[in-house]
Amino acid sequence: MLVLCVDVHVKPEQREAFIQACRANHLGSRQEPGNRRWDFLQDEEDPNRFMLYEAYQDQAALEAHQKQPHFLQWRQAVEPMMAAPRTRRRLSALLPESSSAW
Repeated sequence: MLVLCVDVHVKPEQREAFIQACRANHLGSRQEPGNRRWDFLQDEEDPNRFMLYEAYQDQAALEAHQKQPHFLQWRQAVEPMMAAPRTRRRLSALLPESSSAW
């Protein structure tokens, strides 16, 4: 299982538009067969900071996600909303051991 943690800092005046763009990306991502989880989190101390927690069955599922229209639309729409470039960490899931547990 491949996990991505994506940190995003958005401009305050773009916060609501960013949330709506992420809602659409979430709905599309959860329909993908290789997607195991897609969480959208907001920082409690700074409402302009978010984290996307995404889990994919494998590298092929992530690559398929990155070609989906909803992801491409999201990426284009949110780029100008960001106060700084987004950062991403790739992690391998150790537990649960089976993707069926997700």
